[in-house]
Amino acid sequence: MSTQSLRPVAIVGATRIPFCRSNTAYASLGNLKMLSTVLKGLVDKYDLKGVELGEVNAGAVINHTKDWNLSREAILSSGLSANTPGISMQQACGTSLQAALIASAKIATGQIDSAIAAGTDTVSDVPIVFSKKFSRRLVKLGKAKSLQAKLGIFKGLSAKELAPVPPSVNEPRTILSMGQHCELMAKEWGISRQDQDELALASHLNAAAAYKNGFYEDLLTPCEGVVSDNNMRPDSTLEALAGLRTAYDRTDAGTLTAGNSTPLTDGASGVILASEEWAKAQGLPILAYLTHGQHSAVDFVAGAGLLMAPTVAVHKMLERANMTLQDFDFYEIHEAFAAQVLCTLKAWEDDEYCQQMGASGALGSIDRSKMNVNGSSLAVGHPFAATGGRILGTLSKMLNEKGSGKGLISVCTAGGMGVTAILEK
Repeated sequence: MSTQSLRPVAIVGATRIPFCRSNTAYASLGNLKMLSTVLKGLVDKYDLKGVELGEVNAGAVINHTKDWNLSREAILSSGLSANTPGISMQQACGTSLQAALIASAKIATGQIDSAIAAGTDTVSDVPIVFSKKFSRRLVKLGKAKSLQAKLGIFKGLSAKELAPVPPSVNEPRTILSMGQHCELMAKEWGISRQDQDELALASHLNAAAAYKNGFYEDLLTPCEGVVSDNNMRPDSTLEALAGLRTAYDRTDAGTLTAGNSTPLTDGASGVILASEEWAKAQGLPILAYLTHGQHSAVDFVAGAGLLMAPTVAVHKMLERANMTLQDFDFYEIHEAFAAQVLCTLKAWEDDEYCQQMGASGALGSIDRSKMNVNGSSLAVGHPFAATGGRILGTLSKMLNEKGSGKGLISVCTAGGMGVTAILEK
């Protein structure tokens, strides 16, 4: 197909399992189980049993070797046709949003007619590894023929060798955690502790209100008896948040706490993307159209803010779409940390910063009443690879209920990257 005949890409369905703090309700589950539950939820909700899709593109940030070919294995447990191919991918916290952008490009060009983009992550089931020296002993053990040879392999074994290597969330290039990097950003942009706490409280209150009015009811597939996100704290107060100790900088200069940062979370999400023709043939609604996407990166090793790449991606995307930052009815800005959201908003209002990333001047401010109106990651949680799918499902429902409009998605990721998208109705 020529570029002149690109097809519109519709979001026709979405679901997720409730997100839960790690080592709580999903402590015994792995990524395959959670992803399979989401895919089966989509199959049941949209009557897709035995249906062959163009692909399922899904991934996780924290991967076990036992979960190799994760997407394909989840397909085989979902009820979809076994002829549906699976792709397993990863782009840190932007995984499921990037999966949707990749699948959308194939739908737009006619390579496929339908797809599911999904993400899953568990911090309860992180892979535990041992030292390379001990691992090599185990390899030799498998090859040893006699008992004497097997015992000899463990000669000189030390307690240090047996100590498991804990998983790390630090950036390999800087040896700083994402929270430590965000503290640096908060200091650079002058983001106060009170402003962070106020944003965090608003997220919890908005999410609780959304549950109360039934917004999330048809977006959730129960899992392990859980029917709602278990991180929400609608009874919290600014006073309670102010009483929490800082988490990444314990000095008086620190501002990030457990209350204004996302918790470690388990969960999975998925969205169905399709051409208009396929959606019509299946009798499915068109909730919204995925019209633009962009990903970018910044040189955080050289000093750029680790989580500032979405500012660049949004600028590039808006320029290509011939839109302004103010053209949107809803803004879904992933709340990895309250400080990250506030740094992003402040950067868009800064002439010098925006000129350095190639804009003619400041992108300007947004109407904060249109941002994360049903709560976001601070309240519902952040299972890394699943967050993009959650936001796509939430925003497409909001636009469908409104009946028209545009929505902007911004997701920061580890490694100094950002993934963004525009939905339209």
